[in-house]
Amino acid sequence: MFERGNKAMSELSITTSMEMIEQRSAMRCEGIIKAFQGVLAVNGAAFEVPANQITALIGPNGAGKTTLVNILSGSMPCDSGRVFIGDTEVTNWPSYRIARRGLMRTFQLSRELGGLTVLENLLVAAPSQAGESLLNVLFRPGLVTRQERDFAERALEVLETYGLYALRDNRASELSGGQKKLLEIARAVMASPMILLLDEPMAGVNPALIERIGGYILDLKKGGMTVLMIEHNLNVVEQICDHVIVLAEGHTLATGRLSELRTNADVVRAYLGEVIDAGTDR
Repeated sequence: MFERGNKAMSELSITTSMEMIEQRSAMRCEGIIKAFQGVLAVNGAAFEVPANQITALIGPNGAGKTTLVNILSGSMPCDSGRVFIGDTEVTNWPSYRIARRGLMRTFQLSRELGGLTVLENLLVAAPSQAGESLLNVLFRPGLVTRQERDFAERALEVLETYGLYALRDNRASELSGGQKKLLEIARAVMASPMILLLDEPMAGVNPALIERIGGYILDLKKGGMTVLMIEHNLNVVEQICDHVIVLAEGHTLATGRLSELRTNADVVRAYLGEVIDAGTDR
């Protein structure tokens, strides 16, 4: 059973749009196609991500999950199809524009800024920094100073929540693999997104940390955030996800709760005859 993460999470201010939360879906894609040298990695994928819920994107290896998340987050253009955040079409927008629209993502292999401290990794993720404007630096230094102080306070709160406060002055490159996973999630939270895409957040971490991360993700949902996560650990999917999307051969095979999909013959067939059981991590 996953428990909530650090109690301080309930005290964190996660800036979300209530308008987004009230919408039927936070994000949707229609007929997404992406080919590499003629080989279709994504072949007509279409689904909706319900707002203020945790949705899992699952499927056998090679199903196109990471390619699809790359397209949704703006890391890669699609060949055809449409992507929406709320009612706004963001098809093939660059990643920085999609981030400004309220979507952040993490990666299967952590991409920390190794030369910066743990605290600095969070500070660079803070949104709408007044200090990025030369005019503000020259003519509104008080605003810049106040905002930097506020961001530092918030960053320390986030680090406390994710158990990284004691490591705040360490170089990010010095962290363990599990700590880097936590740092990447904390950095995404620091940006106050409305939608968070997680690419295999439980991969390569020990069972105790899996439970902690699961609790943190539940807390994000309680704070009003929408989460879409690629995940192979079906026990995690069963316990924390409200909705599941099954991808196979680049297209959407089925959607629903895992308890329903486990008896779906097409889903079982897509997993090459493996039993879709919450106890497996395949």
